[in-house]
Formats: sequence, C-alpha cells, structure tokens
Amino acid sequence: MATTGPGGAALKVFVTRRLPKCIENRMTELFDVTLRHDDRKLTREELIAAMQENDILVPTVTDRIDAAMLAEIGDRLRLIANYGAGVDHLDVRAACAKGISISNTPGVVTEDTADMTLALILAVTRRLPEGMAEMQAGRWQGWSPTSHLGGRLGGRQLGILGMGRIGQAVARRARAFGMTIHYHNRHRLRPEVEAALGATYWESLDQMLARSDIISVNAPHTPATFHLLNARRLKLLKPTAVVVNTSRGEVIDENALTRMLRAGEIAGAGLDVFEHGHEINPRLRALPNVVLLPHMGSATVEGRTEMGEKVVINIKAFIDGHRPPDLVLPSMV
Repeated sequence: MATTGPGGAALKVFVTRRLPKCIENRMTELFDVTLRHDDRKLTREELIAAMQENDILVPTVTDRIDAAMLAEIGDRLRLIANYGAGVDHLDVRAACAKGISISNTPGVVTEDTADMTLALILAVTRRLPEGMAEMQAGRWQGWSPTSHLGGRLGGRQLGILGMGRIGQAVARRARAFGMTIHYHNRHRLRPEVEAALGATYWESLDQMLARSDIISVNAPHTPATFHLLNARRLKLLKPTAVVVNTSRGEVIDENALTRMLRAGEIAGAGLDVFEHGHEINPRLRALPNVVLLPHMGSATVEGRTEMGEKVVINIKAFIDGHRPPDLVLPSMV
C-alpha cells in the first residue's frame, strides 16, 4: 500500500463535489486535497483527468466510473474513497483488478433513510402533497367530511424488499404505526431478529407482493436486483397498493410503474430515487398520486457530516499504511 505519491510527495486527494464545510476544513488540515469551488457534476473527461493526476479520489453517487475509464487513467490512482454507502456507480472488480482499493461509508444514514421512507408512506397514503397544493393555491373552501380521504396505516401489510440495516430500521418504525411486517431478502434473518421486529419472511417475492398493501424498496442495485420489480411483478400488487423506493431507482421498471399508476392499477408511489438519475419521466411527474423527492433520503446535516467523517478515516488509514475500515471487496458487491 503506497503511503506517498510520486517522488515521495504526500498523496494527492481530489474531491469531486462540495462536501459539508466542516469536512472540507478537516480534509484541508490533514491532506494535500483539491476541493471544488462549485457543485457541478464532473464530465467523464474531467473524472478521467482527476484520476490520472491524483492518488486518491473522493467521488459520490453522481460519478459513474466504469472499466473503460479505469483503463485510461494509468497507474497513479491508489484509492477511491467513496462518499456514500452504495457503490453500484463504480466498477469495483475492474478497480480491484487494477490494484485500486475502494472504501465506502456504510451505516451512517440508516436512520435518516428509514425516517424518509416512513415520511413517503405517510405522504402518499394520507395525500399530503394534494392538500398542500390546494392550500398553497388558495383553493381550499373549508373542511368537508368526504374531502382529502386517505388511508390509515394501522393494520396495513408492509412488504419490505431488502432487510438490511435500513429495511430493519423501516420495520421498527412501521411496527410502531401498527403495521404488519413482511419481508423478502437474499438471506433470512436470524429467528431472534425476526421476533424482535415481528417480521414474517417470504421466500417467494411474488407471494409477498400479492399480499402487501405497501411495498418499501430497500435493496441495493446489483445485476440481480435490476428491474426486480418488473412489469410482471408489479401486476401482482393490489390496485390499492402503494410503492415506496428510497434505495435505488434501477430496482423498479419505472416505465411499467408509470403505466400502472396512470391506469389506476397501483394506488400511489413515493419515490426518492429514479431509474435514470435526475432525468424524470414527465408522465410520472404529472401524476397526482405520486410523491417525488430529489434523493433526500440521507439529506440531514448529521448524516452527511458522518459520511464525510468516515471518508476522512478511510483515507487517513490508507495513507498511514493500514487497511481502510470500510474497504469494499468484489465479493461484497
């Protein structure tokens, strides 16, 4: 593990986006770091240049780094210290084959993302955006016994797709609202964890979908989860069902979801992530039964600061010649 750059100089660190000011200040104190003065997403060519000219790169989810890019950068880059837990935007295998280590920031946004999941469930089932829009437009004519009727959460069947840290945090919150917890996961939880969450495991995703009133997507994007909720599976949902996704947009076939929402075959959706990044289907944006957020699941001061602190720790360990505590291996992806 290299602890100095060319000619024995300190390793050079490049940060691709603006980070919380306290984190940028800490990096400036500790490292030979290049920070951004704007928050514009780098082009592919700019990313390649940054990897050619620096020893450590700090990218975010908006920075897609593939094998073709890595083939162009030479041999200087030694560490990709990702600012975020998900690494599906990085070709981990190609990087490791080239001798580049990868670290991430797991665990720090679990509670924040679970909070946002419940916020979206409430927003869709209680029709909060419709009420807000009416108030802000000055259209409200007063209370009526039959206006703005949503649904009660208590007694509903929540199906959680992906029962890792965030899925379990969602289950704890949903149980407090009186919901019944079901889940589908690559591996079944231990009996004592299931018991503590009051969760029922479904080996068959299809069967869980058909029985759920609300689906919460908390699975990472991998080749195995791409379009896991495809058109066929979405058709298994009840017409009264709600779909919420705070994980990765690619897990859902967004076109199929949009068609079914427009046709009234699914009651509503709350989405914080999208299949094509910030390019949102205009038909999806136009639906009154859909709540769309700009990837805000981890957007708390505390969460984003803790993410940065993990990045600093991973870089410091690497520079000191140690294994970064949040090292990502190809077998983990």
